[in-house]
Amino acid sequence: MLKVNNIEVVYSNVILVLRGISLEVDEGQIVALLGANGAGKTTTLKSISCLLKTELGKVTRGGVWFDGERIDMMDPEAVARMGIIQVLEGRRLFPHLSTEENLRTGTAAHRGSNVDAKKQLELVYHYFPKLKDLRRQVSGYLSGGEQQMLIIGRALMAKPRLILLDEPSLGLAPMLVEEIFEIVNKINKEEKTAVLLVEQNALAALSIADYGYVMENGRVVLDGSKDRLLENEDVREFYLGLSQLGDRKSYRDMKHYKRRKRWLG
Repeated sequence: MLKVNNIEVVYSNVILVLRGISLEVDEGQIVALLGANGAGKTTTLKSISCLLKTELGKVTRGGVWFDGERIDMMDPEAVARMGIIQVLEGRRLFPHLSTEENLRTGTAAHRGSNVDAKKQLELVYHYFPKLKDLRRQVSGYLSGGEQQMLIIGRALMAKPRLILLDEPSLGLAPMLVEEIFEIVNKINKEEKTAVLLVEQNALAALSIADYGYVMENGRVVLDGSKDRLLENEDVREFYLGLSQLGDRKSYRDMKHYKRRKRWLG
């Protein structure tokens, strides 16, 4: 369904961020994009959603295809109408609007189309019943976990075929992270909505992913099925913090990890 083919991305005609990224997402698949801060994960998502233009960024090489159609030169709203919806990092919402008013803004890309806002709203409340109880609450006063549910719900309002989900666990307690990932997995299985998931919590991401890519310094350095990545010694040590015996590694053991990573050798 989605194919990113060897793209390079430059900001302000000077800063090279992506250095030949290629990845694929099949229909109904969850794909995890793992890596440390600054690896280029968010830039990869914005290359797909065409939000780079708002930050003086552009794809200077390669291309992005969705259902066989090249999209990296389109406007963001055209990409959204095709069914690609990005959930930005940092729980971006309209804090002065109520929960339900925020949700209804998710249908903006399909204004005038046959998307049934009432039906989509019922779908969101099915997956996030807590939001129904908070539908008249001013969204700026919601908790971090409630706001994260809200922005994922708002993405669902757009009737997406592919959700680009950026760091959903950021700043949340472990129990909330588990709850949100379970809901994302349920949406994927029941609605057949594909998900490209950017996440630093590699264990949480791989718990629901079908396939994964590991990024370092603007490049994909490793990819494979969930099981293959979970069994990979480097992934276990540097992203899951586990030794070969399954024990947790201390910070002292890991602080010089770049010297030992086989893919950087």
